[in-house]
Amino acid sequence: MPGVLPEGEPVPRDGSLPATARRAVGARGFGVYVHVPFCASRCGYCDFNTYTASELGGGASRETYADSVLAELALAARVLGDSPPPRVDTVFVGGGTPTLLPADDLARILDGIDRVWGLAADAEVTTEANPESVSPESLKTLRAAGYTRISLGMQSAAPGVLAVLDRRHSAGRATAAALEARDAGFEHVNLDLIYGTPGETADDFAASLAQVVDAGVDHVSAYALIVEDGTRLAGRMRRGELPYPSDDVAADRYLAAEAALGEAGFSWYEVSNWARSAAAACRHNLLYWTGADWWGLGPGAHSHVGGVRWWNVKHPSAYAARLAEGTSPALAREQLTPDEQHMEDVMLRVRLASGLPLDVLDEPGRAGAERARDAGLLDAGAYARGLVVLTLRGRLLADAVVRDLLP
Repeated sequence: MPGVLPEGEPVPRDGSLPATARRAVGARGFGVYVHVPFCASRCGYCDFNTYTASELGGGASRETYADSVLAELALAARVLGDSPPPRVDTVFVGGGTPTLLPADDLARILDGIDRVWGLAADAEVTTEANPESVSPESLKTLRAAGYTRISLGMQSAAPGVLAVLDRRHSAGRATAAALEARDAGFEHVNLDLIYGTPGETADDFAASLAQVVDAGVDHVSAYALIVEDGTRLAGRMRRGELPYPSDDVAADRYLAAEAALGEAGFSWYEVSNWARSAAAACRHNLLYWTGADWWGLGPGAHSHVGGVRWWNVKHPSAYAARLAEGTSPALAREQLTPDEQHMEDVMLRVRLASGLPLDVLDEPGRAGAERARDAGLLDAGAYARGLVVLTLRGRLLADAVVRDLLP
């Protein structure tokens, strides 16, 4: 979860939701996000809500973390108790480094979710992992517990790039872990890449893409490096030790990713995500991007149910303390207005290959879409069918297209 939380409004101590929100839960799908805030070390570019052992302080620990999550899950069951119980379509365990927890704890959390709400027969269950934090044995335990998908933070195959990013794993460990996950029986395996790191060459990125393809994964996420204020990487750039990322280089890397992944049989389904098939697309992220509901468990986790969005206190100690008192760990919340929901719907769905229906746009938005089509940023064939779908050039300028659609 990113570092800065909005202010919002107070949340009742018992976490109760408006009746209108409870009645609507799960109408467009329901997922569970579990935030595990622990990391062995802090990567220089990371601005997420994570803590190393030295940063954690008292009142929280890895050893007791699963119990705290299960306590919030019990509270969530009470909050939604008057509603028809939602079927859990997707579970995503993120972080941090979730696999710093024992595999048995991750299994216990998943079992708790199943007991409270019930997992759909075809539920997608994902955990993120750092390549050095898994082993063939732990992967087999996770798979046996019901995890179907794993997302490994590779970032790069170039040792120099990994060093700039403060990644601890060796250049070949990510692809080795991907092969181990396949051997353990994981149905879907993702590798994450970051491009545009200072010092990364075109050959470095080409080698990273080649390793991803050779690893036999069925999903790839590739993101341009974003320099977040307050991170170690931002400090190094501010002091002149490293150059700032180049937008032109980032565009070149994106085009290289599209070419290499397309040739290997991947198709984009979201601006930064490629899959070998529709079944390999991350259903949990699609749930976010299409405005469904989810409950976020863990410190700093965000939730969205029936148009109400809230976020938990950030520090693991404060999170555990509230749950020990029997009170909600939610810090604040907001009720999204129809205009806010529309804006978010446009911003997110325009990034999808499935497209945004033209008829959800108002008149100025449709005029903006027409301009974007004429500029070659939208697919003309899809536009004729009533859909806003980005072209390759449009993907490079997705933010500008959104501004045209939301004038």
